[in-house]
Amino acid sequence: MKQTILGLSLCLYFFIGCTSLKDKKDSPEFAELTNQFFAEFWTLHPKLASEKGKTDLEKMLSLPTDEEREKKVQFYKKHLNKFMNYSEEDLSIAQRIDRSVLINEMKKRQWKLEEFKEYQWNPASHNVGEAISYVVNKKHRPIKDRLDDLSEKLLLVKPFYTAAQESIKNPSKIHTEHAIDQTKGLISYLKKDVSKIVEDSNLGSRDKSTIKQRIGVATSAAQGYIRFLRKVLSNPQLVGGFRDFRLDAGTYSKKFEFELQINDSPKELYKKALDAKEDLRSKMFEAAIALYPKYYGEKLPPKDRHKVITNILNFVSKQHPKRDEFLIKIKEQLPELKDFIKRHNLLTLDDTRPLEVRETPSYLRGYAGASVEAPGPFNKNDSTYYNVTPLDKMSKKQAESYLREYNNYMLQILNIHEALPGHYVQSIYANKTKSLVRSVFYNNALVEGWAVYAERMMLEQGYAKDNQELWLVYYKWLLRSVTNTILDYEIHHNNLSKKEAMELMIAGAFQEKSEAEGKWHRARLKAVQLSSYFGGFSAIYDLREKVKKEKEEDFKLNEFHESFLGYGQAPIKEIKKWML
Repeated sequence: MKQTILGLSLCLYFFIGCTSLKDKKDSPEFAELTNQFFAEFWTLHPKLASEKGKTDLEKMLSLPTDEEREKKVQFYKKHLNKFMNYSEEDLSIAQRIDRSVLINEMKKRQWKLEEFKEYQWNPASHNVGEAISYVVNKKHRPIKDRLDDLSEKLLLVKPFYTAAQESIKNPSKIHTEHAIDQTKGLISYLKKDVSKIVEDSNLGSRDKSTIKQRIGVATSAAQGYIRFLRKVLSNPQLVGGFRDFRLDAGTYSKKFEFELQINDSPKELYKKALDAKEDLRSKMFEAAIALYPKYYGEKLPPKDRHKVITNILNFVSKQHPKRDEFLIKIKEQLPELKDFIKRHNLLTLDDTRPLEVRETPSYLRGYAGASVEAPGPFNKNDSTYYNVTPLDKMSKKQAESYLREYNNYMLQILNIHEALPGHYVQSIYANKTKSLVRSVFYNNALVEGWAVYAERMMLEQGYAKDNQELWLVYYKWLLRSVTNTILDYEIHHNNLSKKEAMELMIAGAFQEKSEAEGKWHRARLKAVQLSSYFGGFSAIYDLREKVKKEKEEDFKLNEFHESFLGYGQAPIKEIKKWML
């Protein structure tokens, strides 16, 4: 049996406490420093505390004022200095990773407030919807406790939006429009969902009346924010005029470095994506040629490769759910994925962690068609929500285009990505790690990269069998992730226009118009995030292949998965350092 350092590092399952023989014991002093950090951190970030399952700060709402931002900056500087000056030599491997994560987190947060200043130009960054939902959705807490906390939090909504208005300066037009749409969703959520929770509760009539009155005040504050933003749209000079939604190359690179923490630079990842694009188009052609006789009989395929792929995709895309069965089809397919993972021993699943497929809450719509909202380390047994945006606001033509993109085959890839063994499973492993640091703070490239890696891994292990339609659609999906990187880079480095972006996605990546329109909208709202998919996937896949080469016949796929996920949500380059 081949003996390597890897054999020891594969034992680093922090969530079950196993450590390498060469590892040091945890430093009590560093552990205490970390505890002190969190004790102060939570009070400054009550929304994140609530998101991660803490319940002692539910009444609080951090207001977007200059005073609060300065408090946070001073906090980041103070603790950055402490962690920077703490020597690595006496730390365990787990603590070394935690130190690295905390240093990056403090630098990133300080940079975002002092230089990036999104609170000024992105009005959509001021949204109390999630802060409210985290309180009311903690089903393990008595309803009275939740509504008592909600009642106090609602009192802060009006000063929140007053401070938000005062923060806006030189906003982007698209972010202003997005803020209006999401704030409309917030109002709907307060009037319908939250009001119903109050009405259906066992509170007395006086308490119900008090909360409903406060919901009304909060709703009025949100409506006031919308009126303010509409004035900005009609007269942007009120707030110094509109800025371009694009980032300059330097700002983009800084954000890329903080959020992805991969070894590739933006330009290097962009070049990788261009190469991957051509490779995937070739694979799609091979799959389409293999399917041609099935759909065209003895008719010869056209000489144009692009036409061959398009012809077959036209047939495959017609195989999709009905408009009103979209969520139902997603739910129905999940047990099949779970069974496949267990039968092939790909990794350990935890059947005690509930997964609920639901319509995306109204205050979150307008960014992504599907997403996952997972519980944190303090409420790890709560439900993970698989959010799917319904198609009720789409025209018949838009809905058909969307369903052609998310056909019966694409839905399977989507479910792998969002749920099994993608985001849902990864979040469970993150909450199992002993490191609070790596269950609270997440690395974008790891989170999205794992979900994209999971798609490829499932098909490699036989999920697709000999289904050429599924392989064709998978290549199209991966091409979409690759194109995300190209789109993201081109927008912020080469001033890509909408016309050029649509050509890139529709002609270059075979996307339906509805998908391309949505992605163009999304790409302008949040720079760098779209690069996390391919950036993370390529880093994880490369790491797996290196581990496989090192281990040779001793390599076990499930061991790799559990070891990798056992590091929590650390940057991939940190995990790679210790696994290799």
